[in-house]
Amino acid sequence: MNKDLLGIGDLTRDEIYAILDTAEAMREIGQRAIKKVPTLRGKTIVNLFYEPSTRTRTSFEIAEKRLSADTLNIAAAQSSVLKGETLADTALTIEAMQPDMIVLRHASSGAGHLLSRICRSRIINAGDGTHEHPTQALLDAFTIREHKKRIEGLKVTIVGDLLHSRVLRSNAILLTALGAHVWICGPSTLVPAGIDRLGVRVSTIVDEAVADADVIMMLRIQQERMHGAFLPSLREYFVTFGMTAARVARAKPDVIIMHPGPMNRGVEIASEVADGPYSVILEQVANGVAVRMAVLYMLGGGQDGD
Repeated sequence: MNKDLLGIGDLTRDEIYAILDTAEAMREIGQRAIKKVPTLRGKTIVNLFYEPSTRTRTSFEIAEKRLSADTLNIAAAQSSVLKGETLADTALTIEAMQPDMIVLRHASSGAGHLLSRICRSRIINAGDGTHEHPTQALLDAFTIREHKKRIEGLKVTIVGDLLHSRVLRSNAILLTALGAHVWICGPSTLVPAGIDRLGVRVSTIVDEAVADADVIMMLRIQQERMHGAFLPSLREYFVTFGMTAARVARAKPDVIIMHPGPMNRGVEIASEVADGPYSVILEQVANGVAVRMAVLYMLGGGQDGD
């Protein structure tokens, strides 16, 4: 593997499968009475989060602790960022303390690439603006493979706020690389220009997009990133694009329903779907720990990435 994990494009197809296979072994550690192995003992990992996060930050921290790493969490709201310090200066300050890895979440697309250029530490992108979220796509692929036993040939439909979603981009790149047929669906105002270049099929009619789907992945409406009138109203959005039981019924009988979280119930997904028999949303959260353990292991422990 490369020194850093900044996007799915950093990984070959074989490396993606190696991470998924390693995550299978890592998941077993979480089922033991003592959920700890010494793999990253003596390694220091800094979690540098400039944006709010529950799942990703907690997942990385648990993964690091299970691998016996020393972890340090820095939230921008409690750091010198509030005093005007730039990301580069913050990173160089942390770098001076010689951590082995920095896990970064930042509102600006490309923030991880900046750190990669100026830091010796290995950089893991935990979400950068509307660009990518590679470990989310890996855990999604892990969850899909667990249920479907394959990814190649599956119809995966991704519905929601496509324009502002880093999850969409990482999943589109990863799933198409592994041979899935990816459909994306949302209001025309929320479809990124040129997104079809990633090899996805674009639709603005949700009933068409979910027909015979093996996997339906819902995306959150990211109101905090919307600076304009993208939607008439959230109520109208749910009527037109929300995932209801009736729409799920158009997919394959064994469809699985996914969501990276946090969910807006009654906006992008009905509670009966989110909590229903096809939902694997909580499994995604559990699998995130195993997948992030695998990434940390392969970057900093089990395989020398230099």
